[in-house]
Amino acid sequence: MSQEKTTREPLFSAKNMELLRKPLNLDNPITVQVLGICSALAVTVKLEPAIVMSISVMMVTAFSNLIISLLRNTIPSRIRIIVQLVVIATLVILVDQLLKAFAYDVSKQLSVFVGLIITNCIIMGRLEAFAMGNKPWPSFMDGIGNGLGYGIILVIIAFLRELFGSGTVTFPVIGELRIIPQSFYAMGYENNGMMILPPMALITVGLIIWIQRSRNRELIEEKK
Repeated sequence: MSQEKTTREPLFSAKNMELLRKPLNLDNPITVQVLGICSALAVTVKLEPAIVMSISVMMVTAFSNLIISLLRNTIPSRIRIIVQLVVIATLVILVDQLLKAFAYDVSKQLSVFVGLIITNCIIMGRLEAFAMGNKPWPSFMDGIGNGLGYGIILVIIAFLRELFGSGTVTFPVIGELRIIPQSFYAMGYENNGMMILPPMALITVGLIIWIQRSRNRELIEEKK
């Protein structure tokens, strides 16, 4: 009898690293897949809650992917959505309690949007499209990658909206930093109040999509 040699793929192989890199640009969940738009509009008035929301979604996506991948062969097909929701809800509750314990002010700013992570279509999409058919480590990497891709867009939108809408940028732990000097205001500069309104978040997302597609020709649909 010939023994089959089993080769274990390195944890950070090129294939696994691609799972991290691709959602950052060519397969970004917000700008390419157009998922998770609601929170991009709702929690990006200031940078701090956007960063916290990004980290929360990344953790929930990564660990829900990992758990579902570990359980994928034992989950009956007809109840898989229920199991996925239970796993996501449990992780979201843990995240919510941690925020209330260690970042209560930010938790109040995020309000119900932490709970709405349960229904975030990015997370459900990755569980169905990837975790249910792949091994735990690649699923974990896929969750981290999509969470980072989501978070990068949120941070960019929040940075621009707070900078031009308030003249400040608020970081976790550090607090609020004034970026636009007071001398500019003395010369007549005024903050753009429209930047902190929800429509400007949508316009900012649209501009990011336009810039991304203009720089990546492969994202432009071929004309028939």
